Amino acid sequence: MTTRTNEAWLADLRSTGMPHDEALNDLREIVQKGLPYALSRWLSSSDPLFQPLVEEVTQETLLRVLDQLDSFEGRSLFTTWVHKIAIRIALTELRRKRWRDASLEELTENEDAPPPSGLLSDSQASPETSAERKDMLDRVRRILEEELTPKQREALVLLSLQDVPMEEAAKRMKTNRNALYKLLHDARLRLKKRLAVEELTPQDLLTAFEQK
Repeated sequence: MTTRTNEAWLADLRSTGMPHDEALNDLREIVQKGLPYALSRWLSSSDPLFQPLVEEVTQETLLRVLDQLDSFEGRSLFTTWVHKIAIRIALTELRRKRWRDASLEELTENEDAPPPSGLLSDSQASPETSAERKDMLDRVRRILEEELTPKQREALVLLSLQDVPMEEAAKRMKTNRNALYKLLHDARLRLKKRLAVEELTPQDLLTAFEQK
């Protein structure tokens, strides 16, 4: 296993090409090896749901780490920091009992956002309310069209809505896993910045996708 220093981890993950890919692969292995023991109190590694959960958590952890590299303060080992992120994500998924249905909440790191409320399916809504909701959906869809490339949108749909495994998604998109991580990372950052400007929430994005 790698013996990188904290500084080496940060440098490699911020770089491009082989150093970045090797660091990402090493980090993936560290996360996947650590999860069975860490989660043993809540879910047995022999449970048929366990391995899919590990894959889901690993994928989200790597994306979260890439997003938050600048927040690492060096007070612990870099791998310890990553491990804590992985456990927090895993326990959140277990607590919500919805790990099969990854949503755009996670893509924008809003772990406390409430689940969809069925707002748009309310048959009792007034014409004015229905019009407001339609305008909101049109606005969100416009943002997705303006901010994301076709490849970024395709990746979000495959991985976050259709729950396609990373390897399969990469194959469908004719790319590799590390390139797909980079694609999603860039998409997340673009969406987060635009959401802040537009004063929209991750819930709005999820609802817009669900209504397509």
